[in-house]
Amino acid sequence: MESKDNQKQEPAAQAKAVVKFENISDSVLSKIKEFEANGTMKLPPNYIVENQIKSAWLLMQEAKDKNGNAVLQACTRESIARCLLDMVLQGLAPVKKQVYFIAYGDKLTCVRSYFGTVALAKRSGGITADPMANVIYEGDEFTYEIDPATGIIKIVMHDQKLENIDINKIKGAYCILQKGDKTMATVMTIAQIRRSWEQGATKGASPAHKNFTDEMCKKTVIGRACKMAINASDDAWMYEGMKDDESTDIPAEQRNEAIRRAPEPVNTEDVEFEEVKTARETPAAKQPKQQSKAKAEPDGKIQGPGF
Repeated sequence: MESKDNQKQEPAAQAKAVVKFENISDSVLSKIKEFEANGTMKLPPNYIVENQIKSAWLLMQEAKDKNGNAVLQACTRESIARCLLDMVLQGLAPVKKQVYFIAYGDKLTCVRSYFGTVALAKRSGGITADPMANVIYEGDEFTYEIDPATGIIKIVMHDQKLENIDINKIKGAYCILQKGDKTMATVMTIAQIRRSWEQGATKGASPAHKNFTDEMCKKTVIGRACKMAINASDDAWMYEGMKDDESTDIPAEQRNEAIRRAPEPVNTEDVEFEEVKTARETPAAKQPKQQSKAKAEPDGKIQGPGF
């Protein structure tokens, strides 16, 4: 049975987390509006920043680090702010499971999901239809060709019989993307797919990988194909640091495992953070006026005094 002291501390901690997030979200929103005003940031169409940040808040309330601590209390203000900005820059919707928030030490990170990768490829990668993927099994007749002039892969034939379908006899998978009037294919062998899984926290040994191997193969090859389209777009700088081959569709048990095994961050740097206080913390009359100017570097990266 919980003591009265513990019962009192929990609501107090939650209230403190609410104030902390409101400060951070207000600061991030202010910074985004400043970037938009001076032309250093362009948001995706039909993307309402305020709504997405509120959705992120609902998910962050439930997120825990590997020690079971609430991320809003355990993670630094700077990392939470960067996480929100990263989500907004990519135009991701937390409520649609396009992004997950995972703590590495005291740093909160924004991890794009499989759904987020597909959405981003369609929005910024020029993909005009949903990506289509199929699994190649032993006994299938499968032929593809590479255009020597363009390097584009084309699926020539894939003849599959029902009796060939067996998750223990997968030879590979491929994904087809439609980009304008061009049809492009990405092909991966099962060895390549398994090496991709080894980059993840569960090393390809999660229940999803074991029981639904065919679906995980499809998601992996779709992820590689879409990330190629994303990173070849004009806004590729937004997505630096993301692994091209890692499957980022993370079921609940895999997210928990990723959190449990999360290493301490190495060689990370904090971004300077301008603290915004709410009326509950500082009377409005006493709030100092802060002004800041952001500038864009020649390579397009946003640089400023912080979030």
